[in-house]
Amino acid sequence: MEPLITIDDIGRKYVIGAEVIHALKSVSLTINKGEFVALMGPSGSGKSTLMNILGCLDTPTKGKYVLNNIDVSHMTDDDLAEVRNKEIGFVFQTFNLLPRNSALDNVALPLVYSGVNKANRELRAKQALENVGLGHRVDHKPNELSGGQRQRVAVARALINNPSIILADEPTGNLDTKTSVEIMGLLEDIHSKGNTIILVTHEEDIALHAHRIVRMRDGLIEKDYLNEHIAKVERAVV
Repeated sequence: MEPLITIDDIGRKYVIGAEVIHALKSVSLTINKGEFVALMGPSGSGKSTLMNILGCLDTPTKGKYVLNNIDVSHMTDDDLAEVRNKEIGFVFQTFNLLPRNSALDNVALPLVYSGVNKANRELRAKQALENVGLGHRVDHKPNELSGGQRQRVAVARALINNPSIILADEPTGNLDTKTSVEIMGLLEDIHSKGNTIILVTHEEDIALHAHRIVRMRDGLIEKDYLNEHIAKVERAVV
């Protein structure tokens, strides 16, 4: 399998007054193309810091991060923004939709930054919404949609640029159980089409949708293992 993400001896420290906090001490990790990985850990484990580095929202204090053959370890903010737009699709717990914009405009937004003309933006955004079952809701604003529908809009937006990675940060955190199952089913379907997904969650039942689970504690990877339940099912199918 081909590595999509390689991080080697990544560390991240923050200086707050006279105190130095080592949010990440030394983390090395490889994620291959097409994997579905859950990143777990208690508060203070470093998983949010690692997520921010994987998502090019932050840079490490030490170590190396190669994303899709690009060394992003010490890029400028502008260069990181360009990498984020091309390589990473984000799905957040709070949806992060623009309240005054339609579902169509929210989904098309990353294409604006990519310089795609309006006609193509709208065409691609409509198709993306149809792919997540919201072709009939293109003109609706976020306050006219349910929580599950808003998250589907966010998933469509994450996919619009055909990114290398879908980074889902607690994507079911604001949803009821039934809707959470629907959204995880959607992510599984997206993964089955060859997309790489990194899921950040503290919920055990949500993590079990992933094929691989990485547990963190005290700024280090505590455990990195395959989801045996899914592995057994896949072996039985073969």
